[in-house]
Amino acid sequence: MRTATMRSTKSAIAAGALTSVIVGASVPVTGMLQGYPLLTGQAMRYGLGALVLLGWIALRGGRLPVPGRRDWPALIGLVTTGMLGFTACVLYAQRYAEPGFVAAVLGASPLVLALAVPLVAGRKPAVPAVVGAVVVVGGVVVLSGGGSWHGPGLVLALSTMAAEVSFTLFAVGVVRRLGGVAVATWCCLIAAVVGGVLGTVFGGWQVPTVREGVALVVLGVVLTALAFGLWYFAVARLGADRAGVLIGLMPVAGLGASVALGAQELTAVALLGAVAVACGCVIGLRGRTAADRPPQADPNVRLARSER
Repeated sequence: MRTATMRSTKSAIAAGALTSVIVGASVPVTGMLQGYPLLTGQAMRYGLGALVLLGWIALRGGRLPVPGRRDWPALIGLVTTGMLGFTACVLYAQRYAEPGFVAAVLGASPLVLALAVPLVAGRKPAVPAVVGAVVVVGGVVVLSGGGSWHGPGLVLALSTMAAEVSFTLFAVGVVRRLGGVAVATWCCLIAAVVGGVLGTVFGGWQVPTVREGVALVVLGVVLTALAFGLWYFAVARLGADRAGVLIGLMPVAGLGASVALGAQELTAVALLGAVAVACGCVIGLRGRTAADRPPQADPNVRLARSER
């Protein structure tokens, strides 16, 4: 039993780490859509991701569970802030702040999760998770080099961080009730509908070029369907506070992609920051995972199941 638990934990860590690497390395792909309408592009991306996830569920002989009444607010909040809102904040923040500054502020996400998730659940923050998150934040700041901002740059950067945190925070309870794949699927479906409706009014539709089409397919299949499912599996197994430290790997992966593409050189300072992030992840992932903790009595779970 202990061996199986350890194996599951390692799988969850690998899943969360792979998700962060995918997201961090996908920045150049996202940049290929700079000239494409934001909302309709997101609608197409998430619609494709939903189709892939529905196909995966069908291949496994399962069915998509219907959310209960208490699940819908979390799903809608996750979509509007953690998905559509996050993308918009990232794009607009970089108009008023250097990418390094946005990355540095975004790097505080692990610390916010390490503190907020336990407090919301009515328990004390885990010391390893908080210490690991602090080390990760320091590593991200060193790695990104800080940067400057003007106008609403600081507000937009903080909004980006809040949106990133909400992507995990809103999902904590609903993932426990529906499962990671189901949450990812419903979020993609909601985002596709909302993005399509809003995009029709603001921005309109247009046929993507070959370059934009490739970007949409990669983002829809890899960054959405694959990464979302892996991340929520990691959150369910490790707990959102511990899984959050793995977010620090995103700028590390972004650095690796930039170096590989020749966009920037690998400096000793950047390497030191990457090592610090890795050490913070090791520290933050120590201790008991979410699945190891005694289950909490929740009188609403039975009601939520009956609603479905």
